[in-house]
Amino acid sequence: AMALIQVNFLSKSLMRTVPLHVILPVDKLTFPGMPRREEKPFKTLYLLHGIFGNYTDWVSGTNIQRWAEEKDLAVVMPSGDNMFYVDQEASHNYYGELIGQELVEITRKMFPLSHRREDTFIAGLSMGGYGAIRNGLKYHDTFGCIAGLSSAMLIDGLEERTNDAPFFIERRDFAESFFGDLSKVKDSDKDPKWLVKKLLEEKADLPKIYMACGVEDSLLEPNRDFRDWLQASGVDVTYEEGPGAHEWDFWNRYIKKVIDWLPLEEDAGAGVNSGNVGI
Repeated sequence: AMALIQVNFLSKSLMRTVPLHVILPVDKLTFPGMPRREEKPFKTLYLLHGIFGNYTDWVSGTNIQRWAEEKDLAVVMPSGDNMFYVDQEASHNYYGELIGQELVEITRKMFPLSHRREDTFIAGLSMGGYGAIRNGLKYHDTFGCIAGLSSAMLIDGLEERTNDAPFFIERRDFAESFFGDLSKVKDSDKDPKWLVKKLLEEKADLPKIYMACGVEDSLLEPNRDFRDWLQASGVDVTYEEGPGAHEWDFWNRYIKKVIDWLPLEEDAGAGVNSGNVGI
C-alpha cells in the first residue's frame, strides 16, 4: 500500500513526452495509537535504471517500494533509454540536464518534496550507477548523497574501443552515439574523476558517496579502481562488495543497504499494508 504514480511530462531537455514512476508514501495509514508522520516535505531519491531498462525496472526488480515506505522516502524513477545519462547536443537529447536539473525542478513542483540538498539523493545501477555518479557530482549543489551499484565506470580505455566486438554495447560506434568524440571524454564533465578533481580544487562540498559491486561482476575492477582513486584523492567513499554478479538479486540486496546508508528518518514503520492485518 503506497502511492505508485506514473507521470508523463513534456521534457524541455529532450523535447518530447517522457514517463517516470514516483513512489510517494503519502497514503500511509496507521493503526490507532501508532504515531502519525509529521506533515513535512519528503526526502527524495532519484533512482536510475541500467542499459536496456526503463522507469519500471526498480519497482519490478526490487523491494524498493516497501523499503521506501518504511523510511518515508519518495523515489523518482525516470527513463534514460540507452544513453548513459549524458547530454547529446546534436540530437537535443540532454539526458544529464534532464536528470540533474529538470527532473528535480518539475517533481518538486508536482509533489511535496524537500528542496534541501541534504534531503535529495541520486542512485542507480550499472549505466545508472555511472549516471548517478556523473550527475550527482556535476550537480553537486542539488544532491547531498550519491550511490552507485555495479556502476559502469568505463571512461578509462574508452578511446581504445574498436568496432570488432560481437555485442553492440562494447563497440566504438555505440559509445560515440552518446559520448561523442571518445578522445575528448577524459578530462571532461563526462569523466567522474575530472569532476571530483574540479570540486576538490574549488573546495566545494562533495556529496557523500556509496559504491557497491558483486564479486562475480565483470565491472568489479573498474569499481575498485574508482574507489582506490577516490581514496587516494582524499575523498570519503563507503564501498562494499558481496556475493553476486550483474543481477537483480544483488541490486535488491544492496539498494536496501543504500537506503540504510542514506540519512533518513529512524524506521518509521510500514503502516497498514494490503494483506498484512492479522484478521
